[in-house]
This record gives sequence, structure tokens and C-alpha cells, in this order.
Amino acid sequence: MMRLHNLRPRPGSRHRVKRLGCGESSGHGKTSGKGHKGQKARSGGSIRLGFEGGQMPLIRRLPKRGFNNAAFHKHYAIVNLDTLNAFKSGATVNEQTLREFKLIRGDFEGIKILGGGELKHGLKIEADKVSGSAREKIEKAGGTITLREPSARLESPRHEDVDLVKEGDAKVGRKKKATSRSPAKAKKTSRKS
Repeated sequence: MMRLHNLRPRPGSRHRVKRLGCGESSGHGKTSGKGHKGQKARSGGSIRLGFEGGQMPLIRRLPKRGFNNAAFHKHYAIVNLDTLNAFKSGATVNEQTLREFKLIRGDFEGIKILGGGELKHGLKIEADKVSGSAREKIEKAGGTITLREPSARLESPRHEDVDLVKEGDAKVGRKKKATSRSPAKAKKTSRKS
């Protein structure tokens, strides 16, 4: 019978500690497995990953071309239907309630509902995306799902505004040039126009 006083680790799971610097006959004597001198032999001496002794490292020698869309990838918090059974029937499930129940955490673009498992009762779900199977199961259980509108993004200035600003700057520049000229030259230009 297994008791606390006779618990033992499995045979082979624990190893004898490597004893360093205990004479040359120990197998780990003299340099204790660190070789002869140098940065790697010192205590605390380590070399960062990818460092090649000052030589131009491989990561900088290789050419980098093309476009990678990974930086613009949108991350969604994934929620399966079986995890929503923690809520009572008829409850409203949104980002705030999911965070309160600690079913989602961290930063993300929105919430996506997937059809993993079965939903036991009807819920009012608010999410950004939903799979086809999840929508069927939610409606079958007597619940509803509403998709949230995408968050308002900062729009770049319109072309009209930019053109107006450019024209205004140009007018100011022309006025400055006209004032810097001599009066005689200014009169000549006015006659031509």
C-alpha cells in the first residue's frame, strides 16, 4: 500500500550530481569540463545567440527581400461554444463578461466564436466573427448572435484638405517672393500679367 512515508521516485528518474574539480581521476577534474582558458571558461562568461566573434553575423549577411504580411495579421480571441456553458441561460455574452469570467485575456482585435462542443442553453452573444457551425448551434439552442461593427479607424487626411493646404502654402510663398523683389521688378511682372 502506497503511503507518504514510502513514496520513492521512479528508478532512473534521478541522476547522481556531476562532481566537478575533484581530482583528475574523477573524470571531471582540472578544468572541470570547461577546456582551457577563454571567455567560455570563465565564471559568468557566455556569448549571446548568433554572435560570431565580431564577424558580420549570418542574420545580417543574408539578403532580405519581399513583403511579409505577418506584421499586419489580426489576432482574434478564440472562444468555443462549450466554454460558454459557464453562463446562465439568457445571459448576454460579450468581451466584458468573458474577461470577468477569465475566459479571454490579453490584447486582440476581436472575438471569434467557434463551434467546438455543444451549447446547452440559449445565450445572447456579441462577437466580431463566428463560424458557420457555431451559428447553427447557437440558433438551435435558442440563442442569438450579433456581430459587432468594426472599430472606427483613424482616417488619413482627405486629398481635398491636402490640396488646400498646399495651395495656401504656395500663396504664402509667392507673397514672400514678391516682397523680397525690388519695386521696379514687381511693377514689370504686374504689367505682363
